[in-house]
Amino acid sequence: MGKLAVIALGGNALLRDNQIGTIEEQEQNTTDTLENIVFLLKEGYNIVISHGNGPQVGNIVMRNDAGEQMYNIPQMPLDVCVADSQGGIGYMIERSLKNVMRKHGIDRNVLTLMTTVEVDPEDEAFKNPTKRIGKIVSKEEADKLSTEKGWTFKEEKKTTSGYRRVVPSPQPKTVGNWEVIEKNARQGTIIIAVGGGGVPVYTDEKGDIRPIEAVIDKDLANSLLARQINADRFYILTDVPFVYTNFGEPDQKVLEFLNVEDTKKYMEAGTFGEGSMAPKINAALQFVEGGGDMSVITEATKLEDKAYGTKITAEYEEADLKKYNK
Repeated sequence: MGKLAVIALGGNALLRDNQIGTIEEQEQNTTDTLENIVFLLKEGYNIVISHGNGPQVGNIVMRNDAGEQMYNIPQMPLDVCVADSQGGIGYMIERSLKNVMRKHGIDRNVLTLMTTVEVDPEDEAFKNPTKRIGKIVSKEEADKLSTEKGWTFKEEKKTTSGYRRVVPSPQPKTVGNWEVIEKNARQGTIIIAVGGGGVPVYTDEKGDIRPIEAVIDKDLANSLLARQINADRFYILTDVPFVYTNFGEPDQKVLEFLNVEDTKKYMEAGTFGEGSMAPKINAALQFVEGGGDMSVITEATKLEDKAYGTKITAEYEEADLKKYNK
């Protein structure tokens, strides 16, 4: 039985900052990224792939807005929008991966799985929505939508004038069908799951599964899945090849190896950006503390080159490069 790895594709793995998001652009980016995971398959790893959906689900929400305004089509709730993005992006990854594997002579089944993630409806996040979605609107439009739909808006800091809808980002409790994911992955099927952090749901007093308006942090959800299926490694692909201290400053420093103790010290000191690297490091830390061998944070095109990437393990001696290269 091969080792099991969970690979979290960041948003830039599918769509670059300087692109408008055509399907041709996204398919090329996806193919380029997937070329970098072939080495894991050749080394005998079984893998589960997850992905972000930020730009895509935002576009779906805006299409909902346009459909309602232009054609009086009822808007779909956020959980359905996330599910839509899981299906569309999962299909694109599945098809691209099959083409990449065929080129390399690899024969594996690939399965895209619609994935729910349960959250606690009493999570503190519901008292302070922070995750921005959808388009920027005027103060008047924000007030109107707040009254009509009960949505919450906050001022958009990136523009001189405008507001965006915000939704809660609660902690994930459990990944739906994780047993199915683990069983099939360990049998060699490549599973694509937990897209966009999963479709947020909760269990009501009757025991029924109910949707809830929220967006779950994808890295935290992926870390939870990796722990639930007892993965050996957890890879987070982002837009930088390492984790740094003082990132972007003249004295920035590469952190190639980190143990749990030092990772916590850096986190407590506020070394990493709260809106960028800190959530990824927190997710990587949770995986290692939960029994995983190693978390690796690296740039999407650098995954195969083991000279790159920040490796987080329980203790430093476990991060010896010779062991990492095995």
